Amino acid sequence: MEGTVDGFRYGVVTPVAAFLMACLGGALGLRCIVRSLIDEETWKTGWLALGATSIGCGIWTMHFIAMIGFQVEETRVRYDVTLTVLSLVVAIVVVGVGVFLVGRRGASPATLTFAGVVTGLGIAAMHYLGMAALRLGADIRYDILTVHLSVLIAIGAATAALWAAVTVRGFLASLGASLVMGLAVSGMHYTGMAAVTVHLHSWAEQGTWSGDSPTSLLLPMLLGPVVFLGLAGVVVMFDPGLVLNDDKGGGTDDRQSVKSVAPHARS
Repeated sequence: MEGTVDGFRYGVVTPVAAFLMACLGGALGLRCIVRSLIDEETWKTGWLALGATSIGCGIWTMHFIAMIGFQVEETRVRYDVTLTVLSLVVAIVVVGVGVFLVGRRGASPATLTFAGVVTGLGIAAMHYLGMAALRLGADIRYDILTVHLSVLIAIGAATAALWAAVTVRGFLASLGASLVMGLAVSGMHYTGMAAVTVHLHSWAEQGTWSGDSPTSLLLPMLLGPVVFLGLAGVVVMFDPGLVLNDDKGGGTDDRQSVKSVAPHARS
């Protein structure tokens, strides 16, 4: 028997909140990466790490806020804690790989393509690892073509984000880029969810499976990344380098142009 899947249990509340968190993580990450390009080498690693963690937390938070609105009418939905935490680690690590590649080597076509593919596949892995954490009285099945489409969207979103990270400088341009990132990541999520069908077990209504409920697990777990994004926002807002050097120089797609910006940061 096929279950009735509803991804919008609370209407537009969870999609809008998820989109805003993806935008917030993207915006903070972009500003941190911009700061790494105008700062001295001793601070570069720290800014890149903060940017990667911000984007990774934003993507992960987006996914699980959206999942709060996910339900199967015929069975309870619960989550495996270990896989849920692992999906957060995957999100941060794979974004970090892409960010450090373009942050250190520049946005040459080869580097950007490789970093975008790796990061996009990692984002997709985070999504489907989060889905693997679901514990419910049913088997989850996927439409393979829709899954492939979601992966392509993830790769495209990752590549665009990494390109924007090293080419977009102005505040308004970064804001626009973060909105595009949020839309792309949300699109990837809901495309992946459109691939889902559930086939109920005969014992589903008995509720004998293990795992934590969305409210008991996801809400407390979301608190950590949200607090981190808030603290990252404070760091970005009160850093004078991002204000004083915000409009110095244009975009960059190689190491030489990145280095040319550094003297402005030290003057």
